[in-house]
Amino acid sequence: MAFELSGVFSAQWLPTDSHGQLDRELLARHLAFERTAGIAGVLALGSTGEFPHFSPAQRQHAISTLVELAAPLPVMVNISDLRPGVAVELGRFAKSVGAPAVALMPPSFYPISPADMLAYFLHVAERVELPVMLYNFPELTGKRIGLETIAAFADRAPMIGIKQSGGEFAYHRELIALGREKRFVVMSGADTRLPEVFALGAAGCIGGLVNLVPEWMVALERICRRGQPGEHATIAQAMVEVGRIIDQLTFPINVAAGIEARGFDPGVPKEVISPASQQLHTKIVAELRALFRQHELTLGGFTASARPAAA
Repeated sequence: MAFELSGVFSAQWLPTDSHGQLDRELLARHLAFERTAGIAGVLALGSTGEFPHFSPAQRQHAISTLVELAAPLPVMVNISDLRPGVAVELGRFAKSVGAPAVALMPPSFYPISPADMLAYFLHVAERVELPVMLYNFPELTGKRIGLETIAAFADRAPMIGIKQSGGEFAYHRELIALGREKRFVVMSGADTRLPEVFALGAAGCIGGLVNLVPEWMVALERICRRGQPGEHATIAQAMVEVGRIIDQLTFPINVAAGIEARGFDPGVPKEVISPASQQLHTKIVAELRALFRQHELTLGGFTASARPAAA
């Protein structure tokens, strides 16, 4: 079946235990909450999913677990890796367990020319044989995927879309225009600016804040993009406030604070957390819970007690 990339996808947070292993029970509880809210699908092992912390074997385990637990929702898999062989191996594994598409970032760490970036994308896509969503997040990868590279890839590979994340909001306009020409869609990571994103013509969003407030983001997509009745201004302003609160702490560990504020256990931190960040975590949880009470959002049915360990 053809895979349609549209709607609200969760850039899925992956809770882990004290040994760095995926916590299946916590993940299942959280996914059930998001599914009930009406999300359209899941992005596995994206930046919110903290994929650099996982070995290839752990990534394969996470892929198969997410595909199983998220069913019947589609699970698109980020297979990005500095090593093209690992990306290909992950893509083939994702295909074998039923993932309908993969996502690709530019390879990290070393400088790369636009021609070599395109060659990397084509090399992986040709061997994985699944639809591909390019994933532009220059603040994390250190590399911007340019329009010429995107156009050339779309001409030669099964490109279904691109996710635009990071601070360059204006790039949405150019990407959406190119997508109309080359027949791919744009999925946005600008969680707190969804009315603007949909007004520009984006097909949907793939957001970390979906882990916190999926019902708000689904409602915004249905009102703004599908033209369903409703008033988006109150929700949109609440999303801006969520962003203001959560941005007191760095990404992606701030997502853990947001998940805890909504009543779910985010698991054990995958990185060393300083006392200062621990204090900010506690502050964010309190401020978000006050906001959620104001808007009469219920907790997720599980009172979290986990806190980041001090360095």
